[in-house]
Amino acid sequence: MQDRPNIILIITDQQRYDTIRALGYPHCITPNLDNLIHQGTTFEQCHVTAASCAPARASLFTGYYPHTSGILKNADDWTRSWVEILSDSGYYCSNIGKMHTWPFTAPCGFNERHIVENKDRFLEGAEFTDEWESYMKKEGIDKQRREVYRKREDYKMALGAFTWENPESSHSDFFTGSRAENWLIEYSEDKPFFLEIGFPGPHPPYDPTPSYLKMYDEVEVPLQPVMQEDLDLQPQSLKALRQHNAEVDHDSIVHQLNPSEESRLRQRKHYLANVTMIDHAVGRIIECLKNNKLYQDTVIIFTSDHGDCLTDHGHSQKWTMFEQITRVPLIICGSGVQENNRCSELVQWMDIGATILDFAHCETPDIEAVSMMPALQADKSWQGRDYLFCEQVGDMVLTDAKFMTMIRDKKWKLIHFLESQEGQLYNLIDDPMEARNLWNDPDYQKQKDHLQLQILNWRVCSQLDHPNCWIFQNENQKPRKSQPAHS
Repeated sequence: MQDRPNIILIITDQQRYDTIRALGYPHCITPNLDNLIHQGTTFEQCHVTAASCAPARASLFTGYYPHTSGILKNADDWTRSWVEILSDSGYYCSNIGKMHTWPFTAPCGFNERHIVENKDRFLEGAEFTDEWESYMKKEGIDKQRREVYRKREDYKMALGAFTWENPESSHSDFFTGSRAENWLIEYSEDKPFFLEIGFPGPHPPYDPTPSYLKMYDEVEVPLQPVMQEDLDLQPQSLKALRQHNAEVDHDSIVHQLNPSEESRLRQRKHYLANVTMIDHAVGRIIECLKNNKLYQDTVIIFTSDHGDCLTDHGHSQKWTMFEQITRVPLIICGSGVQENNRCSELVQWMDIGATILDFAHCETPDIEAVSMMPALQADKSWQGRDYLFCEQVGDMVLTDAKFMTMIRDKKWKLIHFLESQEGQLYNLIDDPMEARNLWNDPDYQKQKDHLQLQILNWRVCSQLDHPNCWIFQNENQKPRKSQPAHS
């Protein structure tokens, strides 16, 4: 075992917590992720700090909440990360797949980047050609994309679910996985490595190959019912979000306000088949580590940047603060990590960064993320966080909300809407499906006031403790300017 481990961080895009069999969801086909869970520590309550891709990822890779870094939505400038610290300390740092920096090619501390971005880019970055698209052009394969899907007769009814009709090896998730395998085989540097592997899936369009979709033919996939009380009690800005997604086809999805159970199941099976494809690619990466005698010296972290409502609560994709969005899988395994260990304490997704710096024996800068290392060593005295937070600024999709802030503890969740009298309040013990919004119930006014006060205290303390982010130091740029953005 070398003094400092190799570290592989695998990030999928838009994968919910309830997508892995070993986490208690027997309808999912994920044998390789199941093995990782048995071999390491799983965090059962890991929640992201933003409800969309770039701000969540920037939060992880800087160690700051979005309001501190100023990276609030897709296409806000993001060019630095703690990867610089790893590289300066002697790690060789590589990114293969999605990072979602802006611009897409920003080094962010990596020694090399092999960029694969969203499968369907229609506005943001539409002119950019990533390595997967270059490969497709070289092979003469016409990439399946929104302009092509729109020609289908079933486009408006498919909920973004389409099978991948090109060669299986050309699928973006298999392409990314293969590139990671080749990188590991060819790695020859005399130093530990940090490898970020960013799978584009299961982000829509939900596009598994026919063979993986067929695996779910006879699988009974449960659906959470969409309750009218839930829809009626949602703030007006979320009702507008539902309507917007039914009128504008973001990521090749035309949302339906009242989809049939058959349509919902079809979408869900396509999505889960995408997850199973990624599971297969992860298995090949692990086998590659073992074949090249790297496995024993490597820490593996598997997670996702946020979830997907998949028509739960009547919504499409992200931008809300329901559990389907904020709660993500987080599995860590490797030498020194407790095996078959479950941690139910509350952790923020950005805490992964501080933990990686701990693994690398690097000094952690003054950031808002905290290391989860005690939990990995089964320290029973470690209690995690008292509260979790998530933020989302209004954008080209979330058109009627100026800024949303979630606070959550083990029992309660509150979502505050800036400059609005509306909000959301849920008792997660009595109402785990978040079907009954208690915001206007006078019996819970005291709880609502308490949580809003905690948000105020958190924001003030955050600004006092971190007035100058290290990511702005020695950088000829001001805090991030806001850019138009969409998913």
